[in-house]
Amino acid sequence: MKRTAILICALLLIQTIKSQTFNQFYADVVATTSEANVLNDLIEFENFGIKTVGSTALQNTEGWITNRYEDLGYTDVVLQPFTYSAGTSNNIIVTKTGTIYPNTFLIIDAHYDTINGPGTNDNGTGTVLLLELARLLKNVETEYSIKFIHFSGEEDGLIGSNYYVNNTVIPQNLDIKLVFNIDEVGGVNGITNDTVVCERDLTNPSSNNAASNEATNSLAILIELYSNLNTEISNAFASDYVPFENNGEIITGLYESNVSPVNHTANDNLANMDVTYAYEVIKGSLGAAMEFAVAYETLSTEEQTYFDDLITISPNPSHNFININFNQPLEDPVNFKLIDLLGQNVYEDALTQTSQTINVDNISSSKYFAVFTIASKRIVKTVIID
Repeated sequence: MKRTAILICALLLIQTIKSQTFNQFYADVVATTSEANVLNDLIEFENFGIKTVGSTALQNTEGWITNRYEDLGYTDVVLQPFTYSAGTSNNIIVTKTGTIYPNTFLIIDAHYDTINGPGTNDNGTGTVLLLELARLLKNVETEYSIKFIHFSGEEDGLIGSNYYVNNTVIPQNLDIKLVFNIDEVGGVNGITNDTVVCERDLTNPSSNNAASNEATNSLAILIELYSNLNTEISNAFASDYVPFENNGEIITGLYESNVSPVNHTANDNLANMDVTYAYEVIKGSLGAAMEFAVAYETLSTEEQTYFDDLITISPNPSHNFININFNQPLEDPVNFKLIDLLGQNVYEDALTQTSQTINVDNISSSKYFAVFTIASKRIVKTVIID
């Protein structure tokens, strides 16, 4: 996280909490989550066997994950190799580019290596969650970019995630809105699994703790809005968000409430977990991911024409001010943002009048995107300030 952006991200996350409401568009996407897909993917993950670094099983799992993204139509699929005492492995990094903030990222991550067993719960559940979210979000527009990252070497001490932070996040000064970590969310077969743990940062550095707490509270609300699960809040511990947290990023995560007694053993398999529980976690996570990345409905041709006619901006180019006019009365406030070509907000307001004048004489001369949010729709116009 760029240090100058930590406070801004914290404020954005706090604003998200305050405005937390049910979104029917998000719910409609969540309703397309497939429990059959989840089951089939968990079976396939399990069948690859024990996925230790350096093993053929892990290499085959890597190929399966990579092929799935390519089959879904993702083109930005990167293998990041790293080598340590156990051998050479790859982090799998898949990027979905945001429409408004392409250079600011929601990272959703899970590890795909296992130890002593097939790891269907730890962490086949996280692996499959990412695959299902990627499938359902492929054609959903999001304001922020999303990176789906499958880390390797987690079981040997967070090797892959440490490598990514040290060799990508830090040297590229990657602008991360939030890290959303998924690790072991399959529950325990034969008992009631109705609660998921939402994890917040309580450790040093403390500068990111308040924002992590807000994000985690938001996550808990979203899980309960879009799934049948209850939530509880606990602390983040010993998973792939730790290297990000140590770098000052804002983190949150999910972990099962009923902790499996067979993880890291040969019995970490489908028979000992609860597929329906994992399915509910995926539903809640999908709703949360859409909220964090700010998903919105794509306008049809007819809707685009309607909104183009509804909103006018003048003069354009402008110098000291712009006039925004709606040709119909507003039923609800319309969120309005001016965003520069780097994806930075330079102005934001809630518009309540059919005609409003905005002073722009303190905004640098350039081209900007004027973004109007009406319900779950985004309308983008170009504004030139000279």
